[in-house]
Amino acid sequence: MKELIILSGKGGTGKTSITSAFASLAKDMVLCDADVDAADLHLILNPDFKLSYDFIGGHEALINLEKCTQCGRCIELCRFDAVKDSFEIDPIACEGCGVCVDLCPEAAIDFPETLCGQWYISDTRLGPMVHARLGIAQENSGKLVSLIRQEAKKLAAKENLDLILTDGPPGIGCPVIASIGQANAVLIVAEPTVSGFHDMERVAELARHFNIPAMVCINKYDLNLEQTQRIEIHAQKNNIVIVGRISFDPAFTEAMIQAKTIFEYNKDSQAATETRQVWDAIVSLPAFNAPVNNIQQHL
Repeated sequence: MKELIILSGKGGTGKTSITSAFASLAKDMVLCDADVDAADLHLILNPDFKLSYDFIGGHEALINLEKCTQCGRCIELCRFDAVKDSFEIDPIACEGCGVCVDLCPEAAIDFPETLCGQWYISDTRLGPMVHARLGIAQENSGKLVSLIRQEAKKLAAKENLDLILTDGPPGIGCPVIASIGQANAVLIVAEPTVSGFHDMERVAELARHFNIPAMVCINKYDLNLEQTQRIEIHAQKNNIVIVGRISFDPAFTEAMIQAKTIFEYNKDSQAATETRQVWDAIVSLPAFNAPVNNIQQHL
């Protein structure tokens, strides 16, 4: 079983459009939307929700006013200013760290688990998908990312499918770290801007830290050829495989508006042709087809 994680240093680079496009080309695969804070793969694939589960991802402190003596110890301890002068907990400010619970002299603070979101197993026209939705202002997105990746692997094994395509979260924080562990490879979708170069550089460094092979695809490359060249030179110097370029094409946007992949909307467009070339380059790499434990030697 292989897993390809599509990442970017920030949102809006086109990784979800590219992930869905790859899903049109791949066979025998499970889709996984690991961008749980702002999931949007479902907007293109229109999933038929089969199974839904609650995600219990943390705790929230609640003061029992019948036990509370208003000694003020919780106010003193809380580093997030979540305890009001009325000895009530602000649920938005509370980080669920549990310090007030452990050190309350009267044991007057309850610590129930909290419902942080939901995760789903769905059918789509391109294959099964595991995805999730984190609640507003809820924490533990990294834990939820790990959960849905595990469930995607279980589903792939159950259905005897040999590929997982994962639309990863943006950035380099905890959700991204949770999304790349034990993956075969990551594809970094970079855009040719000054910030896009630095975003790509940070994600590549993260992948290198965890010994995950990284590839780069430059999306909308023709908007700034100087920055495109800069990205390619950096990748070559750091042994990062460049799997292709995709030009700026309004067909991508038009496809999204109609909730279609680029191949469903216009398979003969320039963007579709270039995306197919990127996919062919990825699946032909020895690193992508090697077992995870042996993958590094192929780079």
